Amino acid sequence: MIAVLDFGSQYTHLITRRLRELGTYAEIFPHDISTKDLPVNIKGIILSGGPASVYEKDSPSLKKEILESNIPILGICYGQQLLAYLLGGKIIPAKSREYGKKVVKIKGGALYKGLAKKETVWYSHGDTVKELPQGFKSNAYSGNEIAGFEHQSSDKKIFAVQFHPEVAHTQNGSKILKNFLKISESKSNWKIEDQIKGLIKEIKDSIQNEHCLIGVSGGIDSLVASLLLHKAIGQKLYSVFIDTGLMRKNEAEDVERIYSKLNFKNFISIDAKNEFLSALKEISDPEGKRKVIGHTFIRVFEKVASNLKKQKRIKFLAQGTIYPDRVESASTSKTSQKIKSHHNLTLPKKLNFQIIEPLREFYKDEVRILGKKLGVAPEFLNRHPFPGPGLAIRVLGEITEDKLDLLREADAIYIEELKKARLLSKIWQAFAALIPVKTVGVMGDLRTYEYIISLRAVTSKDGMTADWAKIPLPILEKISSRIINEVKGVNRVVYDITQKPPGTIEYE
Repeated sequence: MIAVLDFGSQYTHLITRRLRELGTYAEIFPHDISTKDLPVNIKGIILSGGPASVYEKDSPSLKKEILESNIPILGICYGQQLLAYLLGGKIIPAKSREYGKKVVKIKGGALYKGLAKKETVWYSHGDTVKELPQGFKSNAYSGNEIAGFEHQSSDKKIFAVQFHPEVAHTQNGSKILKNFLKISESKSNWKIEDQIKGLIKEIKDSIQNEHCLIGVSGGIDSLVASLLLHKAIGQKLYSVFIDTGLMRKNEAEDVERIYSKLNFKNFISIDAKNEFLSALKEISDPEGKRKVIGHTFIRVFEKVASNLKKQKRIKFLAQGTIYPDRVESASTSKTSQKIKSHHNLTLPKKLNFQIIEPLREFYKDEVRILGKKLGVAPEFLNRHPFPGPGLAIRVLGEITEDKLDLLREADAIYIEELKKARLLSKIWQAFAALIPVKTVGVMGDLRTYEYIISLRAVTSKDGMTADWAKIPLPILEKISSRIINEVKGVNRVVYDITQKPPGTIEYE
């Protein structure tokens, strides 16, 4: 087992994910944890990156006993700077913040076994190591800058890198992590498929003879969470679909069909369109929209629970929350930089439910593996991710019913054409977004002044990093033409070619 100490990086969970992908179980712990609080089977420790500077007041640090434990250590980005600082080296601000791909020169060492002399890596830092601590040597460089170092003694297994081996943009990052696993003599025998029995037992032990509600959307997360719960507690599970009015075209009918095919007896559909649209009136801020949707969602759930409590005792509320939801909500570390709120995590204290999150430790691709083992049909298993707040975060700015209808039609055309071209299954996530800016156009002999639709499609393994999908130009041309001709109110279509990072997949 590897312990990943969290110094506030948005990639902390990605480190854990990569290690598990390599077959070694890993967990995240607070950066200031003591050795006595770590599990006894820890084989190695990784220090994550983070947004702080080691010289800042109250910057996150590390207990000295960790450095004296003789457990192999790998510091990443801020973790590298902190190791150098605590061990007596010198850190200085970089001339300019470095963010993006760089080429580093490798000078050998166990951490880089099997790598070339030059490697493309991903940088994201503001400080740099100027002088190494006594007893250490540099084993990687970017120009004159120290990109990596290690202890000179083979008995002292302390390593550090300035770049991020956990992100896909570092071409051989997985090899570096795999080498660290070998250095730490970690076993590679962890498989996601083996977790199903344990998850079902955990649910049974938690819920016991009580009843449970779960909000479902038809997405893979809530679907797999529902299946695990259904196997654990059977008819004590009530799957509730809230039609927020923020769904894709024909979404409500599709969701009901999915759960009917999977023989869910207690499936309840609630039409709450008017309530959500009323609550969202005149709200443009993305965080404001997420919070309003979250609170409205809970209010509707409370009404459902109140009716059910007349007949059954409802004690638990289950959610399909997964790792990326938690890391982007900054819920794993008090030092993390907050990107966005996750609407499932803004529960009011007055809610009389205990929360259970069966998928809280898993990434999207792991959830799909669980779903496949649970017997989910490919047509459901491969549905693209859909955000909890729905189209509210794909209509940028203020929400109106007209804008939602316009976006629904554009999005449906987009997905339809991707299916026809047999591209949808090759794409991690594809969707249309409405940009609340009007531009001049000409249709026939008439001047138009209408909205922009942005098309987004990305390839990814787990949603933590993503590249824009290389959709053939003739397909994009056809999609654009159909949207402009068939969707009243749109006169311009653009295609988003932003990677994650630096962008996020969704717009808000």
